[in-house]
Amino acid sequence: MRIYIAPLVLIAALCLSAPCFASDVYLQKQTPEQLKSVCDGAGGKFSQDTRGYGCGTDCTGGPGTACTVFCEPDKKCVAQVMGSHRPRHILDALKKPAGRH
Repeated sequence: MRIYIAPLVLIAALCLSAPCFASDVYLQKQTPEQLKSVCDGAGGKFSQDTRGYGCGTDCTGGPGTACTVFCEPDKKCVAQVMGSHRPRHILDALKKPAGRH
């Protein structure tokens, strides 16, 4: 039984010391052109389909999926962020929060 408890304790300690959970943050509306411009500036990859448009970055200036924003036409955009990060702007959602490594 101790063999199973040790890994669980280690995982719990890691989750408490670093953000483990993603959450959604609602941001202002953006047109596809506006989001693409911000996405390009953040070094992300912009995509668009019939449901909406989005941008993904690796949070450090390259394309990826660690920091994402998705917008549906005429609705607020949704950013998926890690931990307690609460960006107020699209660009902030696509970058790693200051002070985190």
